[in-house]
Amino acid sequence: MNFELSDELQQIREEVRRFGENEIEPIASEYDEKEKTPHELIEKGAEMGLTGAQIPVEYGGAGYDALEVAIIIEELYSIDPGCAGAILGTAFGSEAIVGFGTEDQKAEYLPPLAKGEAIMGSAISEPDTGSDVSSISTRAEKDGDEWVINGNKMWITNGSVGDFFVVLCRTDPDADGRYNGFSQIIVESDRDGFESDKITGKLGIRASDTAELILDDVRVPEENLVGTEGMGFLQQMQFFDETRTQVAAQAVGVAKGAAERARDYAQEREQFGQPISEFQAIQHKLAEMFTDIEAARNLTYKAAWSVDQDEQITKLASMAKEYASRVAVDVANEAVQIHGGAGYVDDFDAERFYRDAKIMQIYEGTTEIQKNIIARELLGKGM
Repeated sequence: MNFELSDELQQIREEVRRFGENEIEPIASEYDEKEKTPHELIEKGAEMGLTGAQIPVEYGGAGYDALEVAIIIEELYSIDPGCAGAILGTAFGSEAIVGFGTEDQKAEYLPPLAKGEAIMGSAISEPDTGSDVSSISTRAEKDGDEWVINGNKMWITNGSVGDFFVVLCRTDPDADGRYNGFSQIIVESDRDGFESDKITGKLGIRASDTAELILDDVRVPEENLVGTEGMGFLQQMQFFDETRTQVAAQAVGVAKGAAERARDYAQEREQFGQPISEFQAIQHKLAEMFTDIEAARNLTYKAAWSVDQDEQITKLASMAKEYASRVAVDVANEAVQIHGGAGYVDDFDAERFYRDAKIMQIYEGTTEIQKNIIARELLGKGM
């Protein structure tokens, strides 16, 4: 068993790190304060292949595998989670098109994403149905050769800046079974009846756009259906193992960024005539922080590697997501503690990482949902 990264993976890590330090770090706090999408950084990220990291090469993407993507995510999120999310999330939801879309859909929608010329999102959650995806009420009904969509989506990444979205709709409310009768449909944001309302005042990842979507008799052609009609919910579930592994990598990056800043501050800050890093209490905090990060990283890398082996990793992905997000919150909290009063103001990055960390325990399935999944898998219970 070899835990060493290949030279190629090390090179990817170093290149992404340099990009983050040179392009993101100097302006990250500005975008956080203004809650502004960093379009200039998205353009620069596209030149490096970051916006199309997972998109297949034949559609203009970099074609990175899950482990490579996890490494990219970790490094970029260790610089700034908000800007990293904006750059790497431009193609959020493209997995549905890659996995189930027609060739025409792939040719039309994927290349602009890879080039950084378009932004998309995945519209699943609703105001009254967060974790309970099977209870969504957004409806899509056939009218001739068009779908007519009505509903309301909430907490949608890229909601106010996206060019199109893969929207999970209920297309057959009378279908047998709790998970049948749903479909995924591509909806362009310039369609009549489509509106978005940007959500401001978020605790963290403020450079990553979030919005509410309102769909009022939005008409799209029938060919915008992604995959098989009625199978949208089950199609969506197939990607959660992969996307939860990515959130685990985000959490590792957040924890790494917070811990590195705390370590550096502890070596610079002096109290009682010596750097605070000389005090055993601080040393123990740092030791625990970096140990927990290493454990979370190894669990996350194992999950990503297993995705690349086409293994069934539902339990492992949920373990990685739950544990890494918990580590991110704990480490970010300790990073503020090490900074003391300086960690409570925005003169240092510690407070931003503290705010950014919490979302890791919420999106792509809350901590409680992950524990439910892990227990269900351990006990051999079906969905």
